[in-house]
Amino acid sequence: MRSNVGRGSLAALAVALALAGCGDGPRRPALSSVPLVAGGQIVAQDDACDAGANAYCALDVVLVNRDYPTAQSLLAGERLWLKRHGWLRVPAQTGDEQAADSPGDRVRLTYTTAALDLKDIDLGWIKRPRVIALALSHAIYHGSAAISMMLVAGPS
Repeated sequence: MRSNVGRGSLAALAVALALAGCGDGPRRPALSSVPLVAGGQIVAQDDACDAGANAYCALDVVLVNRDYPTAQSLLAGERLWLKRHGWLRVPAQTGDEQAADSPGDRVRLTYTTAALDLKDIDLGWIKRPRVIALALSHAIYHGSAAISMMLVAGPS
């Protein structure tokens, strides 16, 4: 009969190693670090970290703002607001997205309209958490001006 002590020790060692690596991993981005246009409401958010070779932590959010008539005007308003707060426009992953780096390169923000994000999800060009995709879909259904935003923490 085999002892469970060896298995328990291996499991404890694996947990200890995983926890030890957490301090060296990427930091989580804070939504408070992003200047959002006035009148907006976060209707969904989800965060995830990937500890792989290109480790990162990301926060996905859906921003709805009734002060804007369309998602395109909300996107333009947010782009202008970021520029006024010193964020630098940078290339994004897809042609449908916008991206900006915060002053000091602490956070990268990738953002686009709800419709374009859903199209890119459907085509398999990007991945978003299910809660984000559903919130984007609901916003479009209800005719709300909505944008998808993904924050990734940069070097500290």
